[in-house]
Amino acid sequence: MVLEATMIVVDNSESSRNGDYVPSRWDAQTDSANLIFHSKTQSNPESSVGLMSMGSSGPEVLTTLTTNPGAILDGLHRTKVRGDTCHFYTGIMIASLALKHRQNKSQRQRIIVFVCSPIKDGEAQLVKLAKRMKKNGTSVDVVAFGDLSDENVSKLQAFNEAVKGGDGSHLEIIPPSSNLLSDTIVASPILAGEGGAGAAAAGQGANGDAGAGGGGAGGDNYEFGVDPNLDPELALVLRMSMEEERARQAREQTARDEAEGKTNLESVPEEGKESEQASSETQPLLDGQSGEASGSKEDKKDGDGDAGGDKMDTA
Repeated sequence: MVLEATMIVVDNSESSRNGDYVPSRWDAQTDSANLIFHSKTQSNPESSVGLMSMGSSGPEVLTTLTTNPGAILDGLHRTKVRGDTCHFYTGIMIASLALKHRQNKSQRQRIIVFVCSPIKDGEAQLVKLAKRMKKNGTSVDVVAFGDLSDENVSKLQAFNEAVKGGDGSHLEIIPPSSNLLSDTIVASPILAGEGGAGAAAAGQGANGDAGAGGGGAGGDNYEFGVDPNLDPELALVLRMSMEEERARQAREQTARDEAEGKTNLESVPEEGKESEQASSETQPLLDGQSGEASGSKEDKKDGDGDAGGDKMDTA
């Protein structure tokens, strides 16, 4: 389990209002940021996650590094969608500065950036920034969606080639589709090995058509299509529902078998009656010597004994 300090940078420019991603670009980022937080903290409870935006008039730190999920949700709730473009260069610089002020210096530094609007920064400037991040040991993952123009993709690819190292720094290009943005991120190398969400590293199959950049396993690899590490309550409800359905089917099958006469139970005699019946079968009806009934001789002896016992001594 990797101990990391992660800054999530969301794009809250006007482009995030578009609804070409389900349910919208901004809502898709909100769900994905929440998923990334839980994935990081469940992978290692000492890992911390921060949040900032890079739209509007400039980047803004919404939540400093924390392990409290409520702080992340509060920061997303306070964020307003505005601005024509994202400040990619400045946003990464401020995120790197926030990571330097982490309390636990043993945490590895990582930045995850969402980009859905045009990037105004030049390619040479982004390459210089990437080399600086690599020198500082900071991994930068980029989730590109929404505005996937050739110019944007070319800049991000150049940035990714310069920042890539042994610790990751992935570029995930996700075109519009019916799949959730968060599902594609789960199946991508960005969350590889994080709390079971990155089964992609194990080389398993992809989850349907989970985006062009998703090269790993999705929800189909779990028992009910839901990762129990990410949503344990839903997984438990699905499991209980499955068990109840199996029990109902078993009851219906038993009722059908009884109606067809396939499950008639044999009557089992009681223990006392069984022994009495066995003794009566083995005892002969007549005494071989006197010809009297076998039971009458015993009754006679009992009668003599009683008569002798009733005699009085008159002497």
